[in-house]
Amino acid sequence: MSLRSKVLALVEVLLRVPPLFVVDEFLKISLGLPVSSGEEVLVLSNVTVDHVDVPETDGNYYDANFYNAFFFTFFKFVVCCLGCMSSLCVFVLYTKHLVIVYLYIISLGIVFISYWINVSAIKQIQALTQAVASAQPSASMLEDILNLNVKNLLDLDGPGFLVIQNFVIQYSLSYLFKNVHLGPHHQTIQKMLPLSFMAPSFLAMLPVPPSFLHHSPVFSTLLPLFLINYVLWYSAYTIVQVIYTGYQHGRLFVSNYGLSALVETEWMRLNVPCVLRVFWVLRVAEHAILLLVDNYDDDTEEALKVSTLLAVQSLASMAKSLLVTGCETITAVLGMTSVISFFCHYIGNFFQWILLTDEEEDKSIGTVSAILFYILALQTGLTSLNPEKRFIRLCRNFCLLFTALLHFLHNIVNPILMSLSASHNPSTHRHVRALGVCAFLILFPISLLVYLWSQHSVSTWLLAVSAFSIEVVVKVVVSLMIYSLFLIDAYRSTFWEQLDDYVYYIRAFGNTIEFCFGIFLFFNGAWILLFESGGAIRAVMMCIHAYFNIWCEARAGWSVFMKRRTAVNKINSLREASSDQLNQLDDVCAICYQEMHSAKITRCNHYFHGVCLRKWLYVQDRCPLCHDILYKIDNDPNKDNNSEAGNEENSNNQNLLLEEEPDLLLGDGVR
Repeated sequence: MSLRSKVLALVEVLLRVPPLFVVDEFLKISLGLPVSSGEEVLVLSNVTVDHVDVPETDGNYYDANFYNAFFFTFFKFVVCCLGCMSSLCVFVLYTKHLVIVYLYIISLGIVFISYWINVSAIKQIQALTQAVASAQPSASMLEDILNLNVKNLLDLDGPGFLVIQNFVIQYSLSYLFKNVHLGPHHQTIQKMLPLSFMAPSFLAMLPVPPSFLHHSPVFSTLLPLFLINYVLWYSAYTIVQVIYTGYQHGRLFVSNYGLSALVETEWMRLNVPCVLRVFWVLRVAEHAILLLVDNYDDDTEEALKVSTLLAVQSLASMAKSLLVTGCETITAVLGMTSVISFFCHYIGNFFQWILLTDEEEDKSIGTVSAILFYILALQTGLTSLNPEKRFIRLCRNFCLLFTALLHFLHNIVNPILMSLSASHNPSTHRHVRALGVCAFLILFPISLLVYLWSQHSVSTWLLAVSAFSIEVVVKVVVSLMIYSLFLIDAYRSTFWEQLDDYVYYIRAFGNTIEFCFGIFLFFNGAWILLFESGGAIRAVMMCIHAYFNIWCEARAGWSVFMKRRTAVNKINSLREASSDQLNQLDDVCAICYQEMHSAKITRCNHYFHGVCLRKWLYVQDRCPLCHDILYKIDNDPNKDNNSEAGNEENSNNQNLLLEEEPDLLLGDGVR
């Protein structure tokens, strides 16, 4: 990617940030609605009942102030909603249309800046002119200009210097407006624009009535405002056409590819994660600058000579304030979510670099971490808490997020461990790296639990973190045990028939522990929902957890158990080969190509390892060599139908290996 492309991409991202600041400001005032911080008390305090004789049975009497407060609040809410919708519409515009909108806004801003500068300058000029006239009645600015009295004109305390200064500012603004405005660029209009901007300064030099000079800034804005209104009305049809074209494009895209494809396409076109990160960084930087300015204004010479400890405490307090204000609105939480996703992405990259793998698993870490953090923020009502409680809740959410990140890291290292042990990889440093990551995944959760239990009392949040951490340790221990079994099998010279049973029992133990923790977390989340902090989002997460992590896992585990038991019964019904038969056969297992020291004889008189044949039965019931039916029960009336359908493979049975992904943590108390 060239430097020019990077610069253009950065500019496009920066162009989409201001609408987010506008939405954020509306959300800061809660869209104009009363909030629990006391605003509703102020509104209700204005609703008074006059001491008039109103019959108690007269239910139609209401205080007029209540209507005023209600309609004023409703009006603010409508205006804020329209402002948010307009900002979001600007946010999703294409770049060329976005540039046009910004040029229009800049031209309008230049006019207002010019107006307020002219108003301020005229007031100061009138005040200084009156002061000079009272001291020297015969002196005037026009006379100084005609006499080329440069000394009086350039006097810093005189009105002449203010006029010259205003001339320079207004000419600069007019030059900028000429190049920015979207109206007709006729030569006559372009020449009249500087005169329009500088008209109050010209009038200030002439002996005009003070009232006329006072209103001169208003007349100076007529021409540029006319051009701006002309552009607005002239472009009205184009604006409607762009909106209709966008609607038609979205509708056609959804009908052809679906809503999810449209969202994904627009997400990539708008570069939403990068825009949110830039927005959040600029927002935090703005607040940091304000804090530094306030601290600098409050500090004295003695306060500047603080110790290092006080400086560190000041930085810690500043960081706490930045974190608290960095998640006070929904847009701020979205920005923080994008930043967290960015860091989690590179954490995944770091561990992949340690493990010497090139898989793209880290992308899922960043995405799922972002989803998890945002759900936690909504579920715990992060934006509605007061600053102190918000900081505590934010730290707890970070702790839950990090335990989830440990699960994702185990998801990366587990297949690498299995591949290293199964492929007889002689590379020692790869084994050491993988084992080092496993050691980290064991030691860090244990250290975290020791610290948390020593610093905090028992709570539902601490129980949830403890369950997640112990679950990570159990998963890693299970992976290491299976890894050890595969390594032992790799150095054995004979076929290890019990290996499959050992692996099954170890995985079954690990899955049982995870299932028990899932039930525990469900009841923990139910306690939070009923007695601590309820909410629709938490209830939905509880239902999702109950279905996917409890019901589906229990059903899958029971299905695996029944299939395995059925396969074992089928294998036990077959004849066991004797040593003489194996010596006479002198062949290898047709499934694993290993020597047979023990084997099962099928109905079609073929020899296989019992373990290998059991794995084969997980897939289908026919012989691997001749495709004859391996197992048949004569007294089962439904078995003939099953035999006729035996040619179809049962792909669902392959889930017996219980290769599971880590559970997605969906909240404190809900995974």
